[in-house]
Amino acid sequence: MKRVLKFGFYGLLIMLFLAGCAQQPKENIDAAQKAIEEGKTAGSEKYVPAEAKKVNDSLAAALNEIKTQDDKFSLFRNYDKAKEMLAQVKGDADKLKSDIAAKKEEAKKNAMAAQEAVVSSLKEAKAFLAKAPMGKGSRADVEALKGDLKGIEDGLPELQQFIDKEDYLAAVEKAKALKEKADGIANQVKEAMSKVKGKKVAKGGK
Repeated sequence: MKRVLKFGFYGLLIMLFLAGCAQQPKENIDAAQKAIEEGKTAGSEKYVPAEAKKVNDSLAAALNEIKTQDDKFSLFRNYDKAKEMLAQVKGDADKLKSDIAAKKEEAKKNAMAAQEAVVSSLKEAKAFLAKAPMGKGSRADVEALKGDLKGIEDGLPELQQFIDKEDYLAAVEKAKALKEKADGIANQVKEAMSKVKGKKVAKGGK
């Protein structure tokens, strides 16, 4: 009888020991990591970098809490805090998806507006170049500027490709570069026309 009680007592201790061995919240970890990866695929690091970093830092903190518990004696492990942290990470990562959609739509509008601005600047530069003075010394300059304008026109398909691929931030950067070149050409022609006009006025004054 004593032996039965003895084995029963040890059996109870083993059951209590096993019950006290808390397990890593693997499902919670997987859910949080999956939500973050989905955000990355949607463009979180591109469109909401600060928020994406915050979520990643929160995940790192949760994993660190899990490691802290892992290092404890099995009976004293408690992953409740880690589970709460991981739930927060998942919630924040899920919220990022709607934020990304809004930022992406805003970026699309900016890209389309930037594309229109390039086309407008290109048209203006062409108009000024058509009126450019074609004297002996300026003919070569005008031809060079025409070549620059063609280079800008050749860059428009690439700009459209960025928009088609929904890489709106790259599209805006490309559009800015093209517009600066077109505006620069227009300004050069304006200056040349202004100088010629000034010389004509000076001659007329004499």
